[in-house]
Amino acid sequence: MKTKSLFLLIPLLLSGCDQTVVKEIGIEELSENLNNPEYIIIDTRPDSLYFGFKDKGAARGGHIKGAMQFTTGWLDFIDENKFDTFVEEKGISKEKTLVFYDSDPDSLERITAEFAAKGFQVRAFKSFIQYSNSDLPMDKYPNYFLSVSPAWVQAALNGEKPESYTSDQKPVIFEVSWGDAEQSKSYATHIKGAFHFNTDWIENAPVWNLSEPDVIKNNLLKNGIRKDTPVVVYSENQMAALRVLWALKWAGVEDVRFLNGGLNVWTDAELPTETTLNIPVPVADFGAEIPVNPQVTIAMPAEAIQGQKSGLKLISNRTWDEHTGKISGYDYIPRKGEPAGAIWGFGGKNSNDMSDYYDPDGTLRNPEEIFALWKTQGIEPTDQVAFYCGTGWRASVSWFMTQLAGWENSRIYDGGWNAWQMDPTLPVLNNIQSQKPAALNDYGEIIKKPGQSCKS
Repeated sequence: MKTKSLFLLIPLLLSGCDQTVVKEIGIEELSENLNNPEYIIIDTRPDSLYFGFKDKGAARGGHIKGAMQFTTGWLDFIDENKFDTFVEEKGISKEKTLVFYDSDPDSLERITAEFAAKGFQVRAFKSFIQYSNSDLPMDKYPNYFLSVSPAWVQAALNGEKPESYTSDQKPVIFEVSWGDAEQSKSYATHIKGAFHFNTDWIENAPVWNLSEPDVIKNNLLKNGIRKDTPVVVYSENQMAALRVLWALKWAGVEDVRFLNGGLNVWTDAELPTETTLNIPVPVADFGAEIPVNPQVTIAMPAEAIQGQKSGLKLISNRTWDEHTGKISGYDYIPRKGEPAGAIWGFGGKNSNDMSDYYDPDGTLRNPEEIFALWKTQGIEPTDQVAFYCGTGWRASVSWFMTQLAGWENSRIYDGGWNAWQMDPTLPVLNNIQSQKPAALNDYGEIIKKPGQSCKS
């Protein structure tokens, strides 16, 4: 490998695509510049490691305190015409010194070469494991373990005990989408051993709120889910899996994880898939009275209005056009508008999209970036918040990010605009923001183009 030969011949240097020399930065120099505003420290590893899981050989998990995230794999997805704008929106400047670090030397060489070739001032930090084993400052999300990697899932399926996993059972994997397994395109090819989870098992028309507890209980039992069943959910559209994760939390399932990135990251890791229709073995008893955690939801408008009187902030994850009343967003929701007092919390391009919340590779965006956006909208971690959209799916993405970060007063207003607009006497939003806030996440269309960086 070229990387290995470089390390042997020039231990403190890497070369950019245009042969620009990328100089290494040592642990002492890095520690002296952790709070230097002229330095930007960038973690290029996958989400699970940045969020808090321990890297191989590391005594501590998470990232260097204050580091932002720019995963090397994004280079395969960012539209080349959007690259400069995208990095500028991230706060990455050619006027600053960029310190990239990774535990994978090939990944580190690739991303430093790319940025050096584009004219950035780049340094490479190759001693992250040593850093993590020191007492230098690091950070992680309190509930990082909710979002897992393919390697973590595979280890648990193999009967191992990956970090944070304590069950003696192997986890049950569910691909989540609407409809029966036989008709689900998302389940046609799935993780080996995975079952299908139909979203109709936890919600129903016309409001599309959570179904009655007994209905959900019976559906969980039919699919082999008790309160102590370890569950991993994933979906083609991240919203579906996170909607079900929230419902399982409400019901009382004690250990539910989210495979961040779904089948795409699984197949990229070259892990096994199949087309077999798997049928779960039913169980007789859930082990608790459902719901165990009713506090994670606000069901209907009356409860939301009552909450607003004591400081609750209703956060809309609908599109800007839905928020401003141009469209309802759904063919079955006739009225346009928003609940009175609603605050726009960013969303996506349509009612089936939350692209403001995703990275170029389709995984979850760094929650810190989302929290910074929310701050501009007057939303703080200590607030009482309830996220909503049309019928609850999009809101689950925002809610999940607050769970990773340990927010204590975060819920989903399940009824959303759909339930609100059914009662014409309820107050609606009149003082709408005049200008759409920027999501600072424009990477172009998500089309994977392997090899588009100079050292792929």
